[in-house]
Amino acid sequence: MRRSRPPQRINNEESGSAVVEFVFLGLLLLVPVIYFVLTLSQLQAGSFAVVGAADQAAKVYVSKESVPDAAAGAQRAALLVLNDFGFDAAAAEVQIRCSGECLAPGSGVTVEVRLGVQLPLMPSGAGVSGSAISVDASATQLVERYR
Repeated sequence: MRRSRPPQRINNEESGSAVVEFVFLGLLLLVPVIYFVLTLSQLQAGSFAVVGAADQAAKVYVSKESVPDAAAGAQRAALLVLNDFGFDAAAAEVQIRCSGECLAPGSGVTVEVRLGVQLPLMPSGAGVSGSAISVDASATQLVERYR
């Protein structure tokens, strides 16, 4: 009768290191992906903000009776929309152009809003600008012929 030998144990000195490697490589690859997604989200939010700000500012401008009131109202409307989206008004620039005489019946008013978008997790003080990309949008409204 043959005796069966018990299975021999293989001395494996590297047992358990796969978990450590997985965690290390997972973090090494996951952190840049998360930062990339945060950056794209911030840019998308900035794009939505400038589109809304330009549109609302143009609508407010053509609804006013005088040019000074219209310009001030459009500025306030644009900055309010940007503030609603969580962006600093100091990073925005609002330009208003009229085709022909401003607020003349049938003339067009174009409002352009430009915003410097801050990168996530980047400091913005001490002379360092975290604004890597600026997004802009414009909107045009026509002044009604009959007021």
